[in-house]
Amino acid sequence: MGTYLVTVGLIFAILLGGIAVERLYLRFAAQNPQLGPFRDNSKCGCCSAGSGCSEGSCAEPDASPRH
Repeated sequence: MGTYLVTVGLIFAILLGGIAVERLYLRFAAQNPQLGPFRDNSKCGCCSAGSGCSEGSCAEPDASPRH
């Protein structure tokens, strides 16, 4: 019975830890929008046509990659 209670408690603690980490990550992502998967990909460095920093390099579909 003791093993059962320890196991249930451990699973509960792991779940609470996961929720806490997710909330910390969401708070960090809201304060730092330039980082992580929520960053704006419509600007510099967003496409395969090189660095993407020149104006309009990502907007043109026939832009060839710079080598």
